[in-house]
Amino acid sequence: MADENENSKDEQIGYHKGAIGTLISERNELLRIVSVTEQLISAHAKELDKLGVKLQSEGQQNEQPKK
Repeated sequence: MADENENSKDEQIGYHKGAIGTLISERNELLRIVSVTEQLISAHAKELDKLGVKLQSEGQQNEQPKK
C-alpha cells in the first residue's frame, strides 16, 4: 500500500510540474505577442506623428467622459 501512495504522489508531482512548465511556456509566448503588438503600435504612432496626427495616450483616452 505504501508503494501505491508513493506512486500516486509521484504522479501528482509530475502532473503539477508538467502543468507549470506548460503554463510558463504559454506565458512566455503571450509576452512575446504583447511585445510585438507594442512595437507595431509604436511604429504606426510614429508614422502618424510624421504626418502631423497627434494621438492621445491610452491613459487619456480612458479618462474621457462617457456620453
